[in-house]
Amino acid sequence: MTEGGIAGHLLRFAAPLFVGNLFQQLYNTADALIVGNLLGSQALAAVSGTGSLVFMLISFFVGLSAGSGVAISRYFGSKEPDKMSRAIHTNIALCLVSGLILTVVGVAFTPVFLRWMDTPENVMPMAASYIRIFFAGSMGLVLYNCFRGIMQAVGDSRNPLRYLIISSVLNVVLDLLFIGGFGMGVEGAAYATIIAQLISAILCARQLMRTKEDYRVEIGKIGFDLPMLKLIVSYGLPSGIQNSVISIANVLVQSNINAFGDMAMAGCGAYAKIEGFAFLPVNSFVIAITTFVSQNLGAREMDRARKGARFGVWCTVIAAEIIGILVYLLAPLLIGAFTSEPAAIAYGVQKSRICAVFFFLLATSHGLSAVLRGAGKAVVPMAVMLAFWCIVRVTILELGVPYFGTIDVVYWVYPITWCLSSIVLVIYYLRGTWLKGFEKTA
Repeated sequence: MTEGGIAGHLLRFAAPLFVGNLFQQLYNTADALIVGNLLGSQALAAVSGTGSLVFMLISFFVGLSAGSGVAISRYFGSKEPDKMSRAIHTNIALCLVSGLILTVVGVAFTPVFLRWMDTPENVMPMAASYIRIFFAGSMGLVLYNCFRGIMQAVGDSRNPLRYLIISSVLNVVLDLLFIGGFGMGVEGAAYATIIAQLISAILCARQLMRTKEDYRVEIGKIGFDLPMLKLIVSYGLPSGIQNSVISIANVLVQSNINAFGDMAMAGCGAYAKIEGFAFLPVNSFVIAITTFVSQNLGAREMDRARKGARFGVWCTVIAAEIIGILVYLLAPLLIGAFTSEPAAIAYGVQKSRICAVFFFLLATSHGLSAVLRGAGKAVVPMAVMLAFWCIVRVTILELGVPYFGTIDVVYWVYPITWCLSSIVLVIYYLRGTWLKGFEKTA
């Protein structure tokens, strides 16, 4: 990414990421569609209404390991294969430990977390079963994201795509087999997901161990290189803290939704799946922007990093708003695909109509945060997101929901906080501070 046309590099790298993210989104969406149509709205609430809990537990580790992606990209751009190899193998060791911790905590404390979220009693047994099985097999998810991150950091977005397509198709087939054929209920959806995730991790690991490139993975080298671990943590810890605290705030948001009953859980859960699909282009550009900025700063191509950042952010914002308009217009049809309950559809459509038109604000915050993370300035987006997406968001909920007594407050809290974070990040970006004082590290 340090040579040739900027737009071409970003688009060619983002395109496979988009397709890959599309298939990854199929994991939970296939669960929701099949569960909602075969098992009913309560089962749909159990599967889709626990998404914020899943993200809360995995987000810290995902953010922490993202620091290795910045380091790997930078050393790849500066042509330092030894340091790149140390970063790769340290990251794998970190992910193995993270996956073990995630499994133990997720399985042990599932009922506690669900009660904190005010999960309705009629949904609790199914939600607990689904989440426990999911976390019992979460090592596959952690390792897949680890291996995919390594390949993306060196500019390979095609191989992860191939393996993800295979595992996503497998996930859908297993969903239909376990739920429709064997009558396993929500447990079948959980087993289908963890098996598919494990397959994708194995395929990625196989690719990395067989490649002849400098980023080849060797089992004997997996371990903690303390200086490199310190560097990775310095890059990734702000993102990990940011993800973690924001996800806790989202759990509080979900608990407010849960208080309105299982139909609100089902409708908002269906909207969450749609939003996940809607934001696939944004997520793809975010990864591409971070990789592009990291590699070019590593190669000392400052002007190129600036131009690529600007192009990537504009692409992100425009794509998000086009999709937001489509979601607004098609909301009844899209929500209705997940559930036939009129009350659940009404909740989902209401949230879609409030949030979708403001997708450009969410894209602005994500795009600029990607630029800053690629430049090693992850503390800035962390501080901004914690201030607005956590403190301000929770404050509005705690004051607004009791006062107004309607679920609209929960919906409006998103565009309000997206707007505030975008304003601050735009000001910081335009000042150019993220490019100043850049020094070669480790």
